[in-house]
Amino acid sequence: MREIPYLLTYPKPVLALIAYLLTVVAVGIFGFRSYQLFKKISAGQADPSRFLNKRKRFTNMLREVLTHTKMLNFTGTGIAHWFVMVGFVSLLGTLVTAYGQLINPDFALPIIGHFIGYELFAELIAWLTGIGIVTLIAIRQVTRFKKPARSSRFYGSGNKKAYYVEATILAVVFCVIALRGLEGALAGVTSWNWHYALSYPAVVAFNSLSTNQIENLIQIMAFTKIFISMLWFIVIGLNLTMGVAWHRFLAFFNLFFKRNPTSENALGPLPEMMSHGAPINFEDPKEDDVFGIGTAADISWKGLLDMSTCTECGRCQSQCPAWHTEKPLSPKLLIMAMRDHALAKLPADKPIEAKIVGNAHENAISLDVLWSCTTCGACVEECPVDIEHVDHIVNMRRFQVLVESEFPTELGNTFRNLEKAGNPWGANRADRDAWISEVDFPITKIESVIPEDVEYLFWVGCAGAYEERAKKTTKAVAELLYMSGVKFGVLGKRETCSGDPARRSGNEFLYQILSRENIETLQETFGTRGVKKVVVTCPHCFTTIGRDYKQQGFELQMVHHTQLLNQLVKEGRLKPVAKSEKKLTYHDPCYLGRHNQIYQPPRELLESAGIEITEMPRNQERSFCCGAGGGRMWMEEKIGTRINLNRVDEAIATGAEEVAVGCPFCRVMVSDGMVARESSVEVLDVAQALLRSVKPQA
Repeated sequence: MREIPYLLTYPKPVLALIAYLLTVVAVGIFGFRSYQLFKKISAGQADPSRFLNKRKRFTNMLREVLTHTKMLNFTGTGIAHWFVMVGFVSLLGTLVTAYGQLINPDFALPIIGHFIGYELFAELIAWLTGIGIVTLIAIRQVTRFKKPARSSRFYGSGNKKAYYVEATILAVVFCVIALRGLEGALAGVTSWNWHYALSYPAVVAFNSLSTNQIENLIQIMAFTKIFISMLWFIVIGLNLTMGVAWHRFLAFFNLFFKRNPTSENALGPLPEMMSHGAPINFEDPKEDDVFGIGTAADISWKGLLDMSTCTECGRCQSQCPAWHTEKPLSPKLLIMAMRDHALAKLPADKPIEAKIVGNAHENAISLDVLWSCTTCGACVEECPVDIEHVDHIVNMRRFQVLVESEFPTELGNTFRNLEKAGNPWGANRADRDAWISEVDFPITKIESVIPEDVEYLFWVGCAGAYEERAKKTTKAVAELLYMSGVKFGVLGKRETCSGDPARRSGNEFLYQILSRENIETLQETFGTRGVKKVVVTCPHCFTTIGRDYKQQGFELQMVHHTQLLNQLVKEGRLKPVAKSEKKLTYHDPCYLGRHNQIYQPPRELLESAGIEITEMPRNQERSFCCGAGGGRMWMEEKIGTRINLNRVDEAIATGAEEVAVGCPFCRVMVSDGMVARESSVEVLDVAQALLRSVKPQA
């Protein structure tokens, strides 16, 4: 017999003692640091709304975890990650077995240890976990070389931390399979059977060893498995910003406490501006009210949980229009910077007081990063753990505007225009209904209470009333409604801006003024009417009036013009007759699509007009922003390339002769992009495409 290496004859009690002591240390460190993290997160600002609808929240959390809904947006990664996730929990039994094997190599779990079903399950999960982690490693490395630097979604992530986690999982899987092979060899298995169905090759590999060697190897391999596992707990316990590991524990809570208790993303309306767990009363604010996020102490506990949960996967970064156009904003890097800032000096019970936003060299978030965001929601749509990037960005903007008075110069003019003229362009209020004189059919102007025979209030919006290109959409929608026999009216000069540009730029105070003015007007207009129907062409007005205003107790039945026109076509009240032969592509507006999940009505409407849509590669929930949201419509784009040009290039590449849109802001940005590219591609609204089919030119 061969001489047995010293390692294989190492005193068994010593290995067991080291493993048990290491476990005590690891569990102690991990438990203590978990408690510290809990205290740090709990010290955040209160947010009682997160505890409502617990049953719905729990159901949705289970659904998202078990079906990996968002993870499957990247299909291969999602499937591989699912098996790794399942393995993390399911292979716990093999770790318990390893502790027993340190003392007795023949140890097996009571009752289920030799049950074929359990053994087969453990081996299957081990192999699938191994295949899954190898797949994830391969994806990371291929992405690293195929998409270097900024083009990689992993750019800026803590890749060394990720490599450590991946190596740990791979090593644990190896230990599980090796131990199963050794167990089979110790049991004297000489032919394939169901007890070792998937580990039989390993059994064969160890069969030539003596019983003593096998027993020693079992104990060494069990020790190795325990050592690797406990070292992992120690490492992550000592590194609370290691989201690539901590998300295994925190993701469940982050999904449970997400803004909406259903599958709906944290998009659409912005949350109310909270202070100490209650909405701020802007008519009589308290002296200690917190206006947005200025320091880590201003972040809500859910915000801190968001930041601690970030896996640094970079999915948000891969979809961000700002990042894709060489701007400094990456949603991932922003969350990481806020996390590293907020979790600094952890032993303190309260977050640190240093300002978050400011100079790029002194603060966590630079002003250029903060103001590059278009609030398009692509990051929120993509995030597999439901981090609420847009809410955090807007809350930081609120502090900069309301407390610091530090914001882009152009916004100062926009705010003044909104205050004085009720529109961001500063156009004369008296001209708000001037477009009516440009149509050849009657339009009802509602001076006080809406007449009984008027079914819909047509909210025209600032762009639809003043901007020449958007006015074409307004007139087309009005004509189509008139042709269909729908009774509608407009407010004319009684309209004022919905407040969207102010709110999403951080000027919550101005938004409150504008929204209250509009709510008073709308309440007067609808009077005692039960169902208040409003049709609108602007998705920003659609979101703000239809959803944000609910926070002030005012609700309407809002429809986007593409929804209403599509309904009228289906009812036969509008009949498209002329088919367009031009090749057309459709651009999904962010605030119609991602923020409100309205994807099909515009497409159905175009198809009803006989138009075959050539989709751009980035469409529907992954549509690329035009660059106008979040107040960016009124800010100069001085860094990187222009977002609208990126989108326009994609549209031109389809070979389309026309681009259809469903938003006045998108129309302006895409039109300007076509002019800049000296392209002959025409930009029109979906309503115009329908109108020319319903009312063909002679």
